[in-house]
Amino acid sequence: MTQATDDRPVLITGGAGFIGSNLADRLAGEGRRVRIYDALARDGVEANLHWLTERHGDRIEAVVADIRDDVLLAEAACDAKAVFHFAAQVAVTTSMIDPREDFEVNILGTLNLLEALRRRGNATPVIFASTNKVYGDLSDLYFDCGSNGYVPTDPEVRAHGIGETRPLDFHTPYGCSKGAADQYVLDYARSFGVPAAVLRMSCIYGRRQMGTEDQGWVAHFLIRALERRPITLYGDGRQVRDILDVSDAVSAYVAAWRRIDRVSGRAFNLGGGPDNAVSLRGLIDYIGTLLERDVDLRSGDWRAGDQRYFVADARAAQAALELPPRRDWRAGVAALARWLAETRGIALPVHHPDAAERAA
Repeated sequence: MTQATDDRPVLITGGAGFIGSNLADRLAGEGRRVRIYDALARDGVEANLHWLTERHGDRIEAVVADIRDDVLLAEAACDAKAVFHFAAQVAVTTSMIDPREDFEVNILGTLNLLEALRRRGNATPVIFASTNKVYGDLSDLYFDCGSNGYVPTDPEVRAHGIGETRPLDFHTPYGCSKGAADQYVLDYARSFGVPAAVLRMSCIYGRRQMGTEDQGWVAHFLIRALERRPITLYGDGRQVRDILDVSDAVSAYVAAWRRIDRVSGRAFNLGGGPDNAVSLRGLIDYIGTLLERDVDLRSGDWRAGDQRYFVADARAAQAALELPPRRDWRAGVAALARWLAETRGIALPVHHPDAAERAA
């Protein structure tokens, strides 16, 4: 069966979520059938699913079910030509409140999927969405605190970020569950020949992100500021993250699938890299510039396992997956602000910097 005649669906678990819906849109836009497996438990995901079906019609198939239901999951995966696994409990704070549910969703759910694919025995590729939290709080690294946030004293880390050779060090139940799932996926490639790759994501942002205080902080900051509500900074706000536009993340997932024969069994760090690194306070300052007014800030205690600095060394992913240059974070955040404002009927300043990009 050639690619041109292969009409089997691509399965996306958590496909109505932020990254999953953007990936589904990309694949369906290429004419592929997409099967979305999602419990629709998070706010906003039903709207994402409705958006997808409106845009793509019968190329989108929805299975509303929980990743812990191994029977329904196996049925959804039975004829898939590839699987992208995003379904997860995604918040550190939630994992601290209910570690058992975090375990069941992230570890047992992933094992259910891997077992379904192993039993099929026809080498169905699976690409797993992991997290930078598998590296722990990086407490062994030393930092200077400059005007733009925390900066590593190690020159190699400062120049390139955190690489895949960094030892795994799971902190918080969320870190443990995602880290264990990460390792299960890699081992099923090694032990059972399931073609599988892992993308350890830094901070992804973009359209269709319904950010909350617990997850999706770039969109959360923008939503709070647009609605003139205060933003709470946990810690000192000088924490630095590399942020990556969701369109670039989607390109990486598609590239990993297309190159699965070359990258199976590998884990890649995926993020914006040093050129797209910004502190929490730096992002808020930029939001104030976009909105042409000050943003109301509040302070809170440090959160468990919060990294003072995480910037992904994404050179391995860029090379192995042959990825295009990443979108500059300022342009991406401005575009997200525009989309969030439009969905809420909020007017932005006339000279909003996204205007030039939209006109181009």
